[in-house]
Amino acid sequence: MGQYLDQINRPNDIKKIPAEHYKDLAEEIRSFLITNISETGGHLASNLGAVELTMGLHLALNLPEDQIIWDVGHQSYTHKILTGRKDQFPTLRKFGGLSGFPKRAESACDVFDTGHASTSISAALGLAKARDLAGEKRTIVAVIGDGALTGGLAMEAINNASKINTNFIILLNDNNHSISDNVGGLSANLNGIRSSTRYLQLRDKVYYSLNDKSPVAVNAIRRAKNTIKSMFSPGMLFEEWGLTYLGPVDGHDAAKVAEAIEDAKHIHKAVVVHVVTQKGRGYEPAVKHPARFHGTAPFHIDTGLPKNPTSDGYTDIFSSCMVKLAGQDEKLVAITAAMLDGVGLKRFRNIYPDRFIDVGIAEEHAVTFAAGLAAGGMHPVVAIYSTFLQRAYDEIVHDVCLQDLPVVFAVDRAGIVGADGETHQGIFDLSYLSSVPNLAVMAPKNKWEFSDMLKFALSYGHPIAVRYPRAEACEEMAEFRAPIELGRGEVLYRESGILLLAIGNMVMTGVKVRTLLKELGYNCTLVNARFAAPIDEALIGELAGSHRLIVTLEENVKSGGFGEHVEAFISEHYPGTHVLCKAVPDRFLPHGKPDELRREIGLDAESITGSIIKALS
Repeated sequence: MGQYLDQINRPNDIKKIPAEHYKDLAEEIRSFLITNISETGGHLASNLGAVELTMGLHLALNLPEDQIIWDVGHQSYTHKILTGRKDQFPTLRKFGGLSGFPKRAESACDVFDTGHASTSISAALGLAKARDLAGEKRTIVAVIGDGALTGGLAMEAINNASKINTNFIILLNDNNHSISDNVGGLSANLNGIRSSTRYLQLRDKVYYSLNDKSPVAVNAIRRAKNTIKSMFSPGMLFEEWGLTYLGPVDGHDAAKVAEAIEDAKHIHKAVVVHVVTQKGRGYEPAVKHPARFHGTAPFHIDTGLPKNPTSDGYTDIFSSCMVKLAGQDEKLVAITAAMLDGVGLKRFRNIYPDRFIDVGIAEEHAVTFAAGLAAGGMHPVVAIYSTFLQRAYDEIVHDVCLQDLPVVFAVDRAGIVGADGETHQGIFDLSYLSSVPNLAVMAPKNKWEFSDMLKFALSYGHPIAVRYPRAEACEEMAEFRAPIELGRGEVLYRESGILLLAIGNMVMTGVKVRTLLKELGYNCTLVNARFAAPIDEALIGELAGSHRLIVTLEENVKSGGFGEHVEAFISEHYPGTHVLCKAVPDRFLPHGKPDELRREIGLDAESITGSIIKALS
């Protein structure tokens, strides 16, 4: 494994490594990460860039007494290694194995579960307040990237942090390089003076002494100091916000990072330690293609190419459709929130740069911005992952649907996503979207229907959402392609006895269930529901009389989902008909392969068939 990495078996073991061998340890950690992630998949580029940064934190802190809150948490692999979990890395992101994100259940050194961006400063401030109320002395550090800093929640937290009079450290992991390139050695020199404990003590003594005798002099000194700093200091923005700024620090020098954290521990207010890193450091393919290696499937180390190339997924279909539709509609505008590659809008951006907007990690703004575009006569398409769209729920309700504005929501990564686990499973969108008035919600059974739904959505003229999975685009059932009509389902097979109402990717599961039931001698009707809102009440009512059991199939939690809407309709109008809702249980799903998780929760074809037979008996 490595001469120095072998010595790391529990928290704080890094302090036994001599300083002259920090570079050797960092090299061993990078080799370990590349080797393991090439087998399991995971977040590579961000973790390679944060190796020395993490080492510096662990050198300056005592864990688990001191606390680190990782924003998003996808960059916490080195932290897991340094806290005694390196032997679990072969199970990374596998069902029952090591999570790819911080988990309180895994280690006392993981103090807060994360997975979504921009949350760390708020959570860490809460921990700092709890520390102070309890009279404790622990150091608390929020680690946040320059990308996550664009999130509104981070800005709200910084506004709060500017008012505190207690030690609180924000470590800004900046892998953009723009600031350090602009300021060079002069800023580093100024920082060396300003960050020293002696300077801070002297500054406070002079200010407090003069303030008692001449407040006017103090204000004059402060204005002069800020004028000089504003010309040279890259941290003046943070200083203007009321935070002390230290940096920039070389994020690939563990000793310098540790030294900066030690300096920050002496400041009795919120302090930003600005650390500059390189995403993908130490592995050339990740340096050249940081977006591709942000979250990667297993790959060949020598080339960086995936071990198991996949066919086009729904995201690829979306990419192609958007380019084609934009050529037909000059008012079409695409919006995303820091997910250009993830949602498949790179080609659109390259061809139609004036009609593409990436708002950064700001989902709320993305939705209200789209509402403004729609009010101005444009045809906006907001492409955001299901799990991140949750963050903009108020804007969906208040700014789009209340005004009945024609915004199209392209809800990527819907349903069971898999290896990223609880924070990324898109299993709530049918519930939180279908409850909103004026909002139609669709889900396609295959790639052709997806294309048709996107065209329908843009012509609809009202709020509408299309949700689709992170999966290879289904190419089966091409012969079934009835035109899309608002709230109308599609009968695939019509018989009697058992009625299967499936939506989205569960239609193919429904096909398998029907086959299994036919083998057991049962007649079975299969309907592709297409719409979760509005549901096809006319078709369901028409079929209810000739079927003794209605089974709904959806990859969404049961509460508030498609099945419950069907069940409510049947109980009101056809009270003698039994409805069996097969959905994701109302709990958070762990990480694992989607097929494994479906079997675990009874949402695979065999389990569903067993439930139906049991219900019939």
